[in-house]
Amino acid sequence: MLAEHQSWADRRRALEHGRHRVSPEGKRSWWRKRVSNAVLTICGKLVALTPLHRIGLRNALDVKLVELELGFAHLPAAFDGYRILHLTDTHLDHLPALAPVARRLLAGVEVDMLALTGDVQGKHRAPIDRSTELLTEVLRDVRVRGPRLAVLGNHDPTAMAEALERQGFEVLLNRSLMLEQAGERLHVTGLDDVNYFYTDAALAALKAPTEVGAFHIALVHSAEMADHAAAAGCALYLCGHTHGGQVCLPGGRPIVTHLTRCREAARGLWQWGAMAGYTSCGLGVSGPPLRFNTRGEATVITLRKR
Repeated sequence: MLAEHQSWADRRRALEHGRHRVSPEGKRSWWRKRVSNAVLTICGKLVALTPLHRIGLRNALDVKLVELELGFAHLPAAFDGYRILHLTDTHLDHLPALAPVARRLLAGVEVDMLALTGDVQGKHRAPIDRSTELLTEVLRDVRVRGPRLAVLGNHDPTAMAEALERQGFEVLLNRSLMLEQAGERLHVTGLDDVNYFYTDAALAALKAPTEVGAFHIALVHSAEMADHAAAAGCALYLCGHTHGGQVCLPGGRPIVTHLTRCREAARGLWQWGAMAGYTSCGLGVSGPPLRFNTRGEATVITLRKR
């Protein structure tokens, strides 16, 4: 396992310092992202001069707890009522004032699994430990009876994996694990970010053989592997990345999703063949710390056998 982790880390660092971002659609030059970031910075400075900034910041701090029940015919009976706290895109170093707000929101929540689907980091050059310490503060009053699982997002550097492990997370980097309860099993596959750092190892992890009829959950930072996960027989796909648009048109329609594919799965509940999916609007924000026509969220998903 150590050799596999080192191989992953070497490849990930090479992509981080390379000339291209890589998604399932192929390579994309970094210069487009740099131009996009520059435009966002200018827009943020302009908005900061207007009353919209105060409104947008207030919106960014107005996070909600979403509770869902999802039914599956082939869910093992032992996992009927199994509760998952899904967090994504926390970006708490980018908006530290959100941490105490989110802690109050989640105080007293009890779940069987914590699933963190990437982008713990907000600012690329910020200290990693600052992001994870703020996350620990948010989760201080949450009771997690089972595993704390995490995958990385496009904002998370390679070193984030070890930082999360120090905080008690098991980080799934293109690999799977089996959860057992009362003699029955649930299969969880976690992928490294596929929006910037896609490799064939991500697809291989999804396609790896599982027990016949196994209930299979995919944890991925973005929805961009939804079709592959459905083809591999996954029952549930949890992701984030889009922030629900963060700045949306009235009615919550995203202006930008930053997805290269599977754009119809940009927010909320969706279905891909026989697979159910949920794209969280994310807890935090990136770019200007503002939200319009969308709210940040944490999500509790209860699995039900139907």
